Amino acid sequence: MGLFDSIRGEFIDIVEWLDDSRDTIVWRFPRHDNEIKMGAKLVVRESQVAVFVNEGNIADVFPPGTHTLVTRNMPVLSTLKGWKYGFDSPFKAEVYFVATRQFTDMKWGTRNPVLVRDPEFGMVRLRAFGGYAARVVDAASLIRELAGTDPQFRTEEVEEYLRQQIVGRLGSALGTAAGSTPILDLAANQHVIGERLANVLSNDLADVGIQIPRFIIENVSLPPEVEEAVDKRSQMAIVGDLDQYGRFQTANAIEDAARNPGGGAGEGLGLGMGFAAGQQMAANLGAQAAQPPQGRHAQPPQAPQAPQGQAGPPPLPQQAQWYLGVDGQRVGPLDEASLADRVGEGTLTPETLVWRTGMEQWTAAREVPETARLFGAVPPPLPPA
Repeated sequence: MGLFDSIRGEFIDIVEWLDDSRDTIVWRFPRHDNEIKMGAKLVVRESQVAVFVNEGNIADVFPPGTHTLVTRNMPVLSTLKGWKYGFDSPFKAEVYFVATRQFTDMKWGTRNPVLVRDPEFGMVRLRAFGGYAARVVDAASLIRELAGTDPQFRTEEVEEYLRQQIVGRLGSALGTAAGSTPILDLAANQHVIGERLANVLSNDLADVGIQIPRFIIENVSLPPEVEEAVDKRSQMAIVGDLDQYGRFQTANAIEDAARNPGGGAGEGLGLGMGFAAGQQMAANLGAQAAQPPQGRHAQPPQAPQAPQGQAGPPPLPQQAQWYLGVDGQRVGPLDEASLADRVGEGTLTPETLVWRTGMEQWTAAREVPETARLFGAVPPPLPPA
């Protein structure tokens, strides 16, 4: 390298930044003690701004475009350098490129649950997570308040600060929303809550030059015990009538046990058989209670009923069963044909006490319509020869 090449290397002709990363917010141009030549080209691409800093003071800010660095388009730097008479000479200044595009891969989440008051469940702890986009709208404020002299200020360095701001505002936003909207309906209002939080956070971060153009709530989760209660309530709503559902489940268990008598479904079969046995016992007790008492007011037992679940057609309707009180003894049961025979034999007379199911007490045969007509229908005994 010749002498003139070495001299030319000490002056910078082009100042630009080709961003090859996706997470760099501020990048400082590497001057390395070289001086920027007056008249050099400054290339600021779209989604960038360039900030000149002289001896710790923020000077000029250049928007996107190609700029020729001369004293007339660097008014602040010219004043700081004292170029009052247009003295064009190389100068030393730090140049920071600031990305103004949206950084969309930002995530947030609540490390600790947020306590809110719900009109239906009372005090409930909520957790939430989602994503958001951040953008620099005031490069000078960002460098002054957050980036400082960092040669490469990345999103990871500001992400924790933004997360704290989000969580601090999230509690009040969810609390306000839950106060007017049940927690179970928050999913339908997540978009509205996200837009509201984006505006609030942008106002809070205006001092550091950051805006939140988009805020997304992906999920708001309830505590496990509340989720179990919601699931049970949903199941009850689907089942409907619990009494009918219980009978339906019992019938299914009996059917499964019948198909697999040696398996675990035998317990269900035992339950069904126990239920049927209980019904049969209740029927037997009712039949015993219907028997007549001994003596004058005794009542005869009812005919045995067919067991429940018996296969085949139902039994034929039975005739009324009658009982007679003869010489202090209960005779029966007798059907009407047998009563007619007893009249013919003289065993059943108009004064004989009779009883059947439905009668309150023993009554003389002449006072009971069914037996009184038997005395006129049976011929008297033949006269002696």
